Amino acid sequence: MKAIRMIHVNKEIKGRPILNDINLSLDSSRIYGFLGRNGSGKTMLFRAICGLIKPTSGEIYVFDKKLGSDISFPESLGVIIENVGFWPQYSGLENLKYIASIKNIIDEEQIKRSIARLGLDPDDKRSYSKYSLGMKQKLGIAQAIMERPDLIVLDEPTNSIDEEGVKSVRHILLEEKQRGATILIASHNKEDIDYLSDEKFKMENGLLTKYQGGLRK
Repeated sequence: MKAIRMIHVNKEIKGRPILNDINLSLDSSRIYGFLGRNGSGKTMLFRAICGLIKPTSGEIYVFDKKLGSDISFPESLGVIIENVGFWPQYSGLENLKYIASIKNIIDEEQIKRSIARLGLDPDDKRSYSKYSLGMKQKLGIAQAIMERPDLIVLDEPTNSIDEEGVKSVRHILLEEKQRGATILIASHNKEDIDYLSDEKFKMENGLLTKYQGGLRK
């Protein structure tokens, strides 16, 4: 079973092409890297895969279920796209408990373990508004992985994270791949993409192409 299939996917906004005839076939349990400058279309590509925007034309399948027909959103998804909408007045643990209560498939101890995996203190009582940018980013990643999703989609996951934190995030993502997750990462940081990816793509002006060179063995 393919994790992702995109067939002649196009997206236009106000007559401007944002995604241009995207054809993509991704296997499960692998890490895929997407390089591209701001405005290249990589974030819009991820939004389409997550069911957050509807293509102008074309078809998207996630684990053989058609978005917009069989399902509205991928059924087992962890995602960071742009700013994560956490409640500023609550602690990290409180935020993740509220989010986890939607599906109600993990308990508080599992949430705490996810927070701790990212090097954060799950018992930290400070409100999210007091977190540094790096802490906020780590909490976003903890939220994306805490329910052990089949598909993890991360847009610029190591932004604002220090060098040691970046190493930790990379290690965690490789562990998630070993667990069986399919992981999509978009970044302008070529080092992240080179280190983690089994296969790489480049987005430019809404066009998606295979990117060669520097793949991790």
